[in-house]
Amino acid sequence: MPQYEDYVKWRRTFHQFPELSDNEYETTKRLKRILESYEIKILDLPLETGLIAEVGQGDTFVAVRSDIDALPINEEVMHEFTSTNEGIMHACGHDIHMASILAVATRLKEIEDQLKGRVRFIFQPAEELGHGAVKLAETGALDGVKAVLGYHNYPTLNIGDFAVKPGAVTSSVDRFEFKIKGKGAHAAKPEQGNDPIIVLGQLINSVQTIVSRNLSAFDNAVVTIGEVSCGNTWNVIADQAYVQGTVRSFDEQVRSFIEQRLSAIGKGLSEVFGVEIETTYFRLPGAVMNDEKLTDDAVNVAKQVGYNVNLMEQPLTIGEDFSGFSSQYPSVFVFIGSNSAYDLHHPKYDPDERILEKVPDYFVTFVQKLLNES
Repeated sequence: MPQYEDYVKWRRTFHQFPELSDNEYETTKRLKRILESYEIKILDLPLETGLIAEVGQGDTFVAVRSDIDALPINEEVMHEFTSTNEGIMHACGHDIHMASILAVATRLKEIEDQLKGRVRFIFQPAEELGHGAVKLAETGALDGVKAVLGYHNYPTLNIGDFAVKPGAVTSSVDRFEFKIKGKGAHAAKPEQGNDPIIVLGQLINSVQTIVSRNLSAFDNAVVTIGEVSCGNTWNVIADQAYVQGTVRSFDEQVRSFIEQRLSAIGKGLSEVFGVEIETTYFRLPGAVMNDEKLTDDAVNVAKQVGYNVNLMEQPLTIGEDFSGFSSQYPSVFVFIGSNSAYDLHHPKYDPDERILEKVPDYFVTFVQKLLNES
């Protein structure tokens, strides 16, 4: 059976050869080779990248998930296993996730004949694009699952720390954009045009009133404009302007309300100023919702294997497409400390590999607990 040193070796290999979302072809092959070397069954599914493996027997099954994609970031950490794919880095720790869930799979394979059910291991592509979980769920391979278990390493937590809460644990992540089409003119003759910058100013102010004036103080949400562009010189009134930003929320009703308000703002300003405004709202991952009983189980298992457990007071405003599972199946998603000086998605992100020591204990124990209950 592989040991901690093997987990580290796996992690470093994945780190050295990262691949972007929906292009994880070599990563998928590497995962298959490792799993097949331990005679772990791989399900025959219509997937170009990613896979689902299985151990055990019987009707009842639980699932454990790892994401596998990397980010378009140029790594600034120097190791002997630094990324060899220029401009691509496992800056979110999915290499850690893969290694640890491979460890879980190989450990459970060792005791396969003792399992009172099956365990499916999800190695999911395209988490960073927000559609990988849904794509895996669409295969039907999780229909009837008793529980889906997942985690994310968290750099601001120390090794040995564990955090979770019931209900919403991450926010939904949506993107909006406005395309404003006015009429260009010479800057000295504004009456001959229809200035989109005037509309732009009104739009920015209006968007910022959604949270401050349209939502209750008890409705948590964030609306942020991240990009504004209009014009390219000092003495010309441009004919177009562009705005895009993000919405973070935890409740589906609040999410839908914000979408409606953004659309109404675009429509209203279009009528007031006589310009064309195209408003588009892109729904990306929804909020990850933790099942209450499974959250209690996660806390108890984490304490059992020696974690320092923290009950989160508030959900995080980061996105996580594990929501593609939690929206359909009983699920619990937790955060486990990786103690990096730099946070996720940073070119100097450098997690402490000791996280790999205990994560397998947590999942192996949790899986057995759930199967023994059936």
